[in-house]
Amino acid sequence: MKWGLFGGTFDPVHAGHLRCAEEIRELFALDRIMFIPASRPPHKDGEAITPFPHRERMIRLAISGNPSFFFSDVENRREGKSYSVETVEHFLALHPGELEIYFILGQDAFQAIQTWKDWERFLSLCNVVVMTRAGCKNECLGDILPHDFAGRFTYDAALNGYQGPSGHVIFFRQVSFLDISSSDVRERIREGKSARYLVPDAVLSYIAEKGCYRR
Repeated sequence: MKWGLFGGTFDPVHAGHLRCAEEIRELFALDRIMFIPASRPPHKDGEAITPFPHRERMIRLAISGNPSFFFSDVENRREGKSYSVETVEHFLALHPGELEIYFILGQDAFQAIQTWKDWERFLSLCNVVVMTRAGCKNECLGDILPHDFAGRFTYDAALNGYQGPSGHVIFFRQVSFLDISSSDVRERIREGKSARYLVPDAVLSYIAEKGCYRR
């Protein structure tokens, strides 16, 4: 099985998330994409985050029409902060020897990978797909990771990725980033502006019904 794990706060989930996930699914012939909202993201201490049940419901509404998109509340079921390495370990333990994971993240997040818990172990457990924007230069691992660690990875032209000693690969892939951010969506709603076409209609209706993001 080949699964993509797509984490984030998804506050709210928007059209950019959905389109990127669909392109990555297609690029790597993944069997499913798991949307995994963080319950207590370690990089957003002190920020006000919409309660998990609302974010869960919005994701479920957004992905309901795609049979390859799934939801997981694994990070809400764990105590403490939401760490990606623990999420990857969770899914590998559920399907020992049967699951190949492609962890999906944005370029900015990968640039900060050394601030993640057990980041070296994380990179040894799964493939990583770094989504890049049009016009971005081809990344060199040595510009992001410590040179001694980056030196353990070899560029494989056939895979168009950097393969590490565990056999897992770091891929950089350009996707059709829509210039949408969750923070912009929240601000538009707070100001009484339209967020139509930025988020799925079902999500927009839920936001209006529950009064999410209103001042």
